[in-house]
Amino acid sequence: MVEIFENETIDDLQRKGLRIIQHQDYFKFGIDAVLLSHFAKVKKGGVVVDFGTGTGILPLLLSAKTQAGRIIGIEIDPVMADMASRSVSLNALEDRITIEALDIKEAGLRFGKNTVDTVVCNPPYFKVREGLQNPNANKALARHEVRITLEEIVRQASLVLKPGGNLYMIHRPGRLKEMILHFNAHGIEPKEIQMISPRRHKAPNLFLIRGNKGGSEELRFLPELVVYHEEGKFSKEICDIYSEVKMDVFNSEETL
Repeated sequence: MVEIFENETIDDLQRKGLRIIQHQDYFKFGIDAVLLSHFAKVKKGGVVVDFGTGTGILPLLLSAKTQAGRIIGIEIDPVMADMASRSVSLNALEDRITIEALDIKEAGLRFGKNTVDTVVCNPPYFKVREGLQNPNANKALARHEVRITLEEIVRQASLVLKPGGNLYMIHRPGRLKEMILHFNAHGIEPKEIQMISPRRHKAPNLFLIRGNKGGSEELRFLPELVVYHEEGKFSKEICDIYSEVKMDVFNSEETL
């Protein structure tokens, strides 16, 4: 029996019966996590590590859509890591998913070099001095680079990925140049980018990227993903992605 604590909820993801534990005072997963889970590809039997797993949403969704052999979520916040672990138990997925209370900066030491097929990461979007920092320490950790930088994330991914392994991330367009520079510095070649716009004819405010460790120089831009129609309803593409994920469990602060 999985213990549920005060102010926690069990939310139905409406995807293969999956449920997730979330807390009203802690960071809840957003639309960006669902988009990243849809974008990421994992080979059958592969090992996946989610850097900064939070509530464990990416391991849960990846367990439903892929045939990954092992999915490991690492999370520095022990409360969030415990919540994610209980969600794994709630869904009886202990044979496929493991959650570890671990600093991303220790990933190379923990897993060793060239051991992982895929890394996924929905990172903090903002540098410490950018924008208003949330007074809630947990939410600040999720949104701002309080404990880790983009460069450190890419470096650790490069350490653990096998040659030919893929890094999947989502981020803000203002950090795209910086991200590619970090990719190149650590032997990861950007291979695919998909821009995400809130509405057609509006500038993108997110992008998805796949980098390949040791890959050749060939970058492909995928068709733009538009989130909303002009009347404010989700586009057909987004509805198709969300078709089996219950929308009202999203953190409204994370919508586009």
